[in-house]
Amino acid sequence: MGRILDLYIHRKVLGRWRKAAQQSSDAPQSLLRHQRDQARSLRTHLDRIIHIADGRLARPQIGSERFPKPIGTDWSWRPDLWRGPLARPGVASAPRKSMIDRQVTLFHDCGHSEISARQNRNRHESDLAPFSLALEVFSFEGSFLSLSVELPADAAQDLTRQHLMRVDSLIDSEKAIEVFARLNIQHGPNSEQVLRQLDLSGRSIAIDFDLAHLPLNERRIEKIWMDLIFKNPRMNRIVLRDLTFCRHHRADL
Repeated sequence: MGRILDLYIHRKVLGRWRKAAQQSSDAPQSLLRHQRDQARSLRTHLDRIIHIADGRLARPQIGSERFPKPIGTDWSWRPDLWRGPLARPGVASAPRKSMIDRQVTLFHDCGHSEISARQNRNRHESDLAPFSLALEVFSFEGSFLSLSVELPADAAQDLTRQHLMRVDSLIDSEKAIEVFARLNIQHGPNSEQVLRQLDLSGRSIAIDFDLAHLPLNERRIEKIWMDLIFKNPRMNRIVLRDLTFCRHHRADL
């Protein structure tokens, strides 16, 4: 009974506003002013519920940590920026060091910044991450542009040289661009780096960093972070639709 009554009231209200819109060209100004004020008040609430509903009902769901992982994975992670909404969704004319959130920082060395970064909601059916990060670069006179992602502390727990550290990314760009990934591991006073170029010819990009040949002190691993380095990003829009990390043991030979 309640649903039938709600539907009846909705149809009556909808009919009233449809009729008011049809007659607005000839309505007296006093009536038109009253209807305008009512419509504005109503639109405030309608816009809010549409905005919240779009966010909650869109796929993938906010907070999703779902993504493919290799057999033998013992740790996996999708950074918060790709999982949930930021308090500040973007930055324009980004300073040389711009913290996007507590895990992700944008670096460049341009004297005059024409670089912006903005978080967007993913809505493609093929997307697994709820959010993406769009970098827009106009004039670029610097020597580097990079995005640094600090991995959580549990990524270093029980990490050994028998592990492979996998990074999966989904990157779109308006123009062809070269992108490099550099894994950094700090152990005691020393740090090790491994640099790999991403193959952007496919939609999804997966690379494995092999730790076997690094002179790691496994007992003193303190911090892990990865830098995404964009070569010659001038006049380009780069969208990181997803970014995930996991570690897995090397297959037995």
